[in-house]
Amino acid sequence: MPYASIDDLPPPVRAHLPEHAQEVYLGAFNNAWLKYASCGLLEREQTAHRVAWAAVKHKYEKVGNRWVERKES
Repeated sequence: MPYASIDDLPPPVRAHLPEHAQEVYLGAFNNAWLKYASCGLLEREQTAHRVAWAAVKHKYEKVGNRWVERKES
């Protein structure tokens, strides 16, 4: 199901990602949720989570135990 706010994200996402990364996750998840509406419920949710993590990894990288914003090069 789409998330109304970052407060509604799964606990592991909230616990590990900085606030801006949570916003990226939320937006990507909700967009993917709409895009994959024709899929079954379980597949739709799994796909939306994969898309959301890909979006986060595009903007952030994990350094040690922390997620930090990627530097533009």
